[in-house]
This record gives sequence, structure tokens and C-alpha cells, in this order.
Amino acid sequence: MTLLPHPDRPGMTVNCAVITVSDTRTPETDRSGQLIKQLLQEQGHAIAAYRILKDEPAQIQALLQELCSRPDLDAVILNGGTGIAPRDTTYDAIQSLLEKQLPGFGELFRAASFQEIGSRAIASRACAGVYQSKLIFSIPGSTGAVKLALEQLILPEIVHLVSVISDPYPDASAAIP
Repeated sequence: MTLLPHPDRPGMTVNCAVITVSDTRTPETDRSGQLIKQLLQEQGHAIAAYRILKDEPAQIQALLQELCSRPDLDAVILNGGTGIAPRDTTYDAIQSLLEKQLPGFGELFRAASFQEIGSRAIASRACAGVYQSKLIFSIPGSTGAVKLALEQLILPEIVHLVSVISDPYPDASAAIP
């Protein structure tokens, strides 16, 4: 059993936006977006917004700016557009917006992906960071990648990461009687 250095806030609900970046998916065919919503809700988190948009950098940036200005939102999870094909621009669109990057997320995602799909994991540009005090995750659009990212990385850490962003001194506040 691994001991966590900072315990999570019990029962904390994280308000999330789910964005599927795809030129072809619809709400009926968006299995990855639906899976993200399902896994978040099973852990007691709320879906504050859900959108599908084309893989156009300006549209991705505009939607992120709009969503991250909302006070009722804690985190945004994007899926799709993280590869190296000409139409894969999600990484490029959000990378310039991130104020703080979490390089460990992409590194761990690719390492875990390597265990499942082998060397093709090098083509993933999954990333995470902070923008306007909101936690941002960008993951590939396959259901396998979504399941891996959510179950192994995002869900175990989302409460802690959002808590750190919203309370820069979590240990100090716990010590005050």
C-alpha cells in the first residue's frame, strides 16, 4: 500500500468539462466522451459542460478560454487530437495557454500506454497543466486511452490537484485549530 503525502478532501466533488475534439464524432458516436463522463460520475464528480468540436486550434482555444472563466468549473478533460497527424492540433492549441505544465502526466501516460500498445505510445502528445486556475488534461480519443488515463492517472489525483490549485497552502489550513 502506498501512503499519500497529502490526504484528499473526503467527499469533494470536482466540477468537470468534457471536450471531445473530432472532425467526425457526434454525441451518438462519441464513445470516449461518454466514457469520460461515466467514469467521472461513478467517482462522484459532476459534469458541468460537454462539447464536441472540430480539431481547429482557434476553436479549441476559444472554448477553453470560455470554460475556464466559469467559476463553477474545476477541471477540463479534452480527448482527441493528441497524435501527430496533420489534423491533430489539440496539443498545439492548449500548450501555449497552459500557465503551469504537469509533465509527469504525459510521461506516466506514455509509460502506461507502452505497457498496453508498445512503442506506438511515442506518438501520443497527452499533456496536462493549469490554465486560469483550472486543471486541464488532454488525452487521446480512443476508448482504451481514455480508460487508462482516467483510471490510472486522472481519477486517483484529480481531487488532490484541484485542492492544491484552489488552496495554495493545504497543510497550513489543516493545522489551524
